[in-house]
Amino acid sequence: MIPPAFDYHAPKTVDEAIHLLGSLGSDAKLLAGGHSLLPMMKLRFAQPAHLIDINRIPALRGICEDGADIVIGAMTVENDLIKSPLLQARVPLLAEAPKLIADPQVRNRGTLGGDIAHGDPGNDHPAISLALDASFLLQGPTGQRTVKADDFFLGTYMTALAEDEILVAVRVPAFAPGTGWAYEKLKRKTGDWATAGAAVVLRMAGGNVSQVRIALTNVAPMAIRAPAAEAAVLGQPLNTTTLDAAAAAAMAVCDPAEDLRGDRAYKTAMAGQMVKRALLAAAARCA
Repeated sequence: MIPPAFDYHAPKTVDEAIHLLGSLGSDAKLLAGGHSLLPMMKLRFAQPAHLIDINRIPALRGICEDGADIVIGAMTVENDLIKSPLLQARVPLLAEAPKLIADPQVRNRGTLGGDIAHGDPGNDHPAISLALDASFLLQGPTGQRTVKADDFFLGTYMTALAEDEILVAVRVPAFAPGTGWAYEKLKRKTGDWATAGAAVVLRMAGGNVSQVRIALTNVAPMAIRAPAAEAAVLGQPLNTTTLDAAAAAAMAVCDPAEDLRGDRAYKTAMAGQMVKRALLAAAARCA
């Protein structure tokens, strides 16, 4: 289908984009990579009267180090995450996980910020950002504010981002030496959304898990942490008993929607399996 008619705007600065959002109100939508918004427009699920294309704002792109954190511009595309030597060295999860997202064509246009701001439970970066303890820099007409990933995702297509705000950057703590990480994703075919996914970041000490964050993709109305699963392995060795306990705790917080990828029982069971795989893969990287 062809999208309904709309007016096109191409601001050159963040301030200009924010001014357009404020003046055009709820009739306007931001256009980043377009892989979420444009299909919805074609299906008439979204019918904005104005599209504000933020691809021409160079300040929204790039990856840099700021003290103990890595800061990534919201319009940085997936392929730039994959190729970044800084991410490969300091936050390798953010360089490796995008290889599981869609296909090369999509990764060349799809952006980190667009994936997060859309609030789709099937997108990968929300759970990854939760596991990374990321923070999001939001900018609106009154200035900038920072929102933790733990507080950002409110429901399906619902986030803490106000209508007149733009997600301008993602801030992630750099990994300390010896940090393990993994993103395990079950999907039907290349390019598909996850049937279930799990992101894990952990550290080991004396054979036991000393720090851990576990987050889940596409098994609830939004990306979610699994704190009971974290508690099941914290201070413990990773063995059959603790892995089973973590999987069971993760499954207990699942509330997936049924679709062609599976029914509730299957998706929930697969979430447990992804948690087990991610924990083992992350632990294997602790060195």
